[in-house]
Amino acid sequence: MLRTITVGLDGSRESRAAAEWAAREAKLRDLPLKIVHVWEPVPEPMAQAPLLGAETHQHWTERVPREAAEGLRLRHPGVEVCTEQVSGHPADALAEAAKSAELLVLGSRGLGGLGGFMVGSVGLSAIAQADRPVVLVRALEVAADEHEPDPVGVPSAATPFLPVVLGLDVEHPDETLIEFAFDAARRRATSLRIVHGWNPPPYYAYGTPADPALHEALALADAEALADAVRPWRRKFPDVAVVEESRYGSAAVHVVDAAREASLVVVGRRIRRSPSGAHIGHVTHAVLHHCAAPVAVVPHG
Repeated sequence: MLRTITVGLDGSRESRAAAEWAAREAKLRDLPLKIVHVWEPVPEPMAQAPLLGAETHQHWTERVPREAAEGLRLRHPGVEVCTEQVSGHPADALAEAAKSAELLVLGSRGLGGLGGFMVGSVGLSAIAQADRPVVLVRALEVAADEHEPDPVGVPSAATPFLPVVLGLDVEHPDETLIEFAFDAARRRATSLRIVHGWNPPPYYAYGTPADPALHEALALADAEALADAVRPWRRKFPDVAVVEESRYGSAAVHVVDAAREASLVVVGRRIRRSPSGAHIGHVTHAVLHHCAAPVAVVPHG
């Protein structure tokens, strides 16, 4: 079955920004774009209210995605666009839609400053459930944000892409995650910046005096582990320039810092099935809430 770039659209400005990003990604991957609108059934008493009558229902389930599709076809010629309306809980329906998608794209409201993103329960739940990569795009994101400024410093979508940033755990360097990041950089004809944060093991960190030589040895060992994890992928993607950064401290802080000059940030989510449900790791959770660039969350084993 032909996969698509699938975007969840609810008419909000963040979902419209996500749709624009999804159309650009569909063109990069030469794939069709599918707009999915989820109609969440309302209780019968509310359904009878004048503002929630048949006309309003038709507007949200037909007019909004139809008009969005028409606009996307005009702004992104050559991209095949289709729409689909489904009923159910939004997070569940979007996770289901992702199964037939190359990736799922969702909007995220930006709070700005130190507040980070208000990702929202639907977005987080869809990420936690989806078996395919999910990309979150902030409300005001535009194509020029992903590119270098022009020679006089003016934002432009005609200049080269900014680097792709990958947050990587060298203890569990999953192939699906690494390949996604390399492929994203190759399609954008840009470099890949791989960021890893490390801390001394507890038996080094506690109860021992500061030892510069020990710290240097640990840093070197971690840098070598990062190089070992990346080396096969350098050979597989020889046209992608790679920058490896092994830094002492919080991985989330370093990835968020690198994201300030990134076209896309790629992080992983380990698929864990437990009685309490699926979870998003603390590094990925922090990156989702504090990165201004689009963030791709890649599920892996």
